[in-house]
Amino acid sequence: MIKKGKKLYEGKAKIIYATSDKNLVIQYFKDDATAFNNQKKSTIEGKGVLNNRISEHILSNLSQIGIKNHLVKRLNMREQIIKLVEIIPIEFIVRNVASGSITKRLGIEDGTVLKEPLLEYCLKDDALGDPLIAEEHIYAFDWANKKEIEKVKKMILRINDFMIGMFRGIGIKLIDFKLEFGRIKINGKTEVILADEISPDTCRLWDSITDKKLDKDRFRKDLGDLIPAYTEVAKRLGILHEQSNVTAVNVTKLSSVKKKNK
Repeated sequence: MIKKGKKLYEGKAKIIYATSDKNLVIQYFKDDATAFNNQKKSTIEGKGVLNNRISEHILSNLSQIGIKNHLVKRLNMREQIIKLVEIIPIEFIVRNVASGSITKRLGIEDGTVLKEPLLEYCLKDDALGDPLIAEEHIYAFDWANKKEIEKVKKMILRINDFMIGMFRGIGIKLIDFKLEFGRIKINGKTEVILADEISPDTCRLWDSITDKKLDKDRFRKDLGDLIPAYTEVAKRLGILHEQSNVTAVNVTKLSSVKKKNK
């Protein structure tokens, strides 16, 4: 039986706790919503529950196609047991369609379909605003080596192909998403595996027909109805049946949360 220990780290959307096994930690999904490098903040009840379920579903499916990741198992509504990894301090942004910061930076029209996936790197540093960096910066400052980045790039292409197909099958366009990777010792060798979460907090997801946003842009752009949008993603993925009553409660509470945040 794994026992929960002290808090090791608290980020914008998750808390990491130690466990009785030094190789495993517990990841707790918070209801906090943040945007624009933490300048916009709110609490949206039920968000953590949905992200926990959606991320578990996607990471479990990625495991089945050979993408090693940190997920061991979901513990409950808000927590997962995950492998303790040394996070590479890079956010890997995968873009299939231009939206968000790239449209402002480069003057590209929102919704422009890219000829092939575009990979961007950002340094994971909130104090600096997660600045965009080149691959050369990664090597110059020893954040990762060439072998690790080459492996990560191959994994990213497979992850992107898989997720495009998975979401297309449920009527959703995968616009872009953020990935993180970490180092772990396996049989005495250091390996790089997928870490963090994959959820509507870390992906841009648009309805295939209407282009309705089903992701955190609903919070960033004050579109409202974030919980119904995340719930829609979970329902289409077929993972909500056992907790539909909980989600219904969260949806009814959303109006009071929105009033509080105005």
